[in-house]
Amino acid sequence: MTNLEIKELLKDVAAALKLKDEKKNRFRIIAYERAADAVEHLSSEAKDLFDEGKLEDVGGIGENIAKHLGEIFEKGESKHFNSILRGIPESVFELMKIPGIGAKRAYFLSKALNLKKKPIEELEKLAKEGKVEGLEGMGKDTQEAILQSIKEVKGRKARRLLLPYAEKISQGLVSWMKKEPAVKEIEVLGSLIRKVSTVGDIDLAVATDEGKKVLTHFTKYPKSKRVLDRGDKKASIILPGDIQIDLMVTTPNSFGSLLQHFTGSKHHNISLREYAKGLKKPLSLSEYGVRKVISNKSKVQSKNEELIKFKTEKEFYKFLGLEWIPPEIREDWGEIEAAKENKIPKLVNLEDVKGDLQIHSDFDIETSHDLGLSTMTEVVKKANNLGYEYIAFTEHNPSQSGHSDKQIIEILKKKKEAVEKLNNDLPEGGPLKGVFNSLEIDILPNGNLPVSDRGLELLDFALVSIHSSFRQSRAKQTQRILRALSNPK
Repeated sequence: MTNLEIKELLKDVAAALKLKDEKKNRFRIIAYERAADAVEHLSSEAKDLFDEGKLEDVGGIGENIAKHLGEIFEKGESKHFNSILRGIPESVFELMKIPGIGAKRAYFLSKALNLKKKPIEELEKLAKEGKVEGLEGMGKDTQEAILQSIKEVKGRKARRLLLPYAEKISQGLVSWMKKEPAVKEIEVLGSLIRKVSTVGDIDLAVATDEGKKVLTHFTKYPKSKRVLDRGDKKASIILPGDIQIDLMVTTPNSFGSLLQHFTGSKHHNISLREYAKGLKKPLSLSEYGVRKVISNKSKVQSKNEELIKFKTEKEFYKFLGLEWIPPEIREDWGEIEAAKENKIPKLVNLEDVKGDLQIHSDFDIETSHDLGLSTMTEVVKKANNLGYEYIAFTEHNPSQSGHSDKQIIEILKKKKEAVEKLNNDLPEGGPLKGVFNSLEIDILPNGNLPVSDRGLELLDFALVSIHSSFRQSRAKQTQRILRALSNPK
């Protein structure tokens, strides 16, 4: 099973538990939802982690869930999962793919309308015939909302964006929004600011005193295909590739509250709310700020209770008696407990990076692959400006088909001389202390390298990489890589 399929299965199990007894299964539901999110954000396949005995080490996947997933990987199914899903029509899980339709509504619609093999198409047909608005608790507005959601689901590709791609898209939008003087602050939200490996919709927040003007500017983004929605506080646009961008506006004095609410994972926010309710003076959290909870028999919070607003997230967390929690670790993996004791770990920042061991310059190494764009001298200057202590030039190896071994040796000698000259001419007093001479070398289909031992001796070290024959079996690919990596260089 792929990570996407596993994520869907775990969400289905959580939904089945909710339908069977939400109150009794509360903590199990949270565990399965957390595991689904963890699998979705993995940068490796869950099956590979299981094979390596590392699945239990993934934050959010406990011992029991890892065991049940292992049963699927080994036998094709899990008796435990099957027992939970038993009795729930498959149509329910299909309907839950429609935004706005949760487990309970999906179950109700499935039963009331007798939806079976193609539930989404059947629901759409019945809604168009006006047969949804007459159901208990559903009116014409609900029916129209369901039709609109189905239309959006059909019109969009179900995929997530890789983090670097999502960041590039968001940077273009942020630059566009900063052209509007009414934008006082702007930040990305959600999984993008938490730096997870894949991102769904891209969310942005703006602090402004002129929300209408900001939203108008947003909907005029030149790359927008169409405006999906526009309200007083939020607007959504669709970019080419069916990528949805949502932008929310709030006043500067509430910006910290909004950022906090829409940055943490669902599970972080649930735990934070539970923590706030459990304080000596209980608090209620929202995207608008914090209210003190009035203690009375019904425990109903007074609408007149003063709303405390926050300009920054740091003020928000400080008010709760917590150290500020960086977005990257807001996943409910123990960060709230650490923040209570001022023990939040120090994250790696750009200034902590002291070198780069994978750089392609424009040195003409006569490769069949791509060259870099900058000269070695330009790269050295940039490395100094970044505060790097060391770098390595790792251009692709010379083309084996176009050169004899002797010619490859001559090219590598010239490159070695160029790197030695750079090391002799390094700026005195600068942070850069040394430049390494390396190559990114193809791993041939049989695991051999297209550079002889004599050529490898001219390098400080070598990188090896697969650039061809991707369809070999797993066993052959593994042997291919192991053989290449066995070289002492």
